[in-house]
Amino acid sequence: MKFLKLIRYKNLLMLAFMQLLFRYAFLKQQDVPLALADWQYGLLVLSTVLLAAAGYVINNIFDVATDTINKPQDVVVGKGISETAAYNIYIGLNIIGVAIGFALSNIIHKPSFASLFILIASILYFYATTLKQIMILGNFVVAALLSVSVLIIGIFDIFPATIAENQAQMASLFSILIDYALFAFMINFVREIVKDIEDMDGDYNQGMNTLPVAIGKSRAAKIALGFAIIPFIASLLYIDKYFMENKLYFVTIYAFIFVLAPLLYFIVKIFSAKTQKDFHHLSSVLKLILFFGILSILIISLKNKYNA
Repeated sequence: MKFLKLIRYKNLLMLAFMQLLFRYAFLKQQDVPLALADWQYGLLVLSTVLLAAAGYVINNIFDVATDTINKPQDVVVGKGISETAAYNIYIGLNIIGVAIGFALSNIIHKPSFASLFILIASILYFYATTLKQIMILGNFVVAALLSVSVLIIGIFDIFPATIAENQAQMASLFSILIDYALFAFMINFVREIVKDIEDMDGDYNQGMNTLPVAIGKSRAAKIALGFAIIPFIASLLYIDKYFMENKLYFVTIYAFIFVLAPLLYFIVKIFSAKTQKDFHHLSSVLKLILFFGILSILIISLKNKYNA
């Protein structure tokens, strides 16, 4: 259980679920060839999950001091698992994750793609050791990496199977993945700011220059509010253009109930948020918005399949 807590298994399950959802609820329902066999796609998901797990481990190693103040119940390194063991786990997860990525890149005859896995592992390390202490930049990097976990599906499964005859259709599918990647980026970027506000006390004591430490909780909350309005408006316009115009009314209702309404709730509630508990709640709300936003791809596929 300590190991599962160290790698934050719940987040990893959500990541794997998201990638499997895009493959089997979306791409597999289209009449297009895909580059990866099922077992190869499983390797892609496994590699991504392992690298993400390594990122959580190294983050936990460097966050012991701040987590002892902010979330003492979540501290694993130094308690259930020694720092040395944690480092060994981190190295092992990265080696396996990158090795799988290297093998997969050669299987699809794109060996240069292996550099993407090395880049992800490197960025996660620099985030934990340096970038997270830089105001806004750390938030941006984490949000961008989540987007990459969506885009990597297109890079490995769509791009290698693209030929002149199916280029337009493949480009359309890739553009949909980009839309979801942007949505994931925007929601997660706001969530990272909210998490910084939640963890402000521990970050301040460790001399970290996060946004709330630099400008205060109240102002940081207003900035989070401002950034939250962007995905709200973007989602509203997207729903109108792609769902309403194509008469996907059930999908529209789903999006209003499970994406727009919770986003509006977040925008309203962050005005009065003051305590660590308040911001933890708002962080959880954003996580649910992200989950249900990604899940909409399944709703769209079911609508198209059964013409409901």
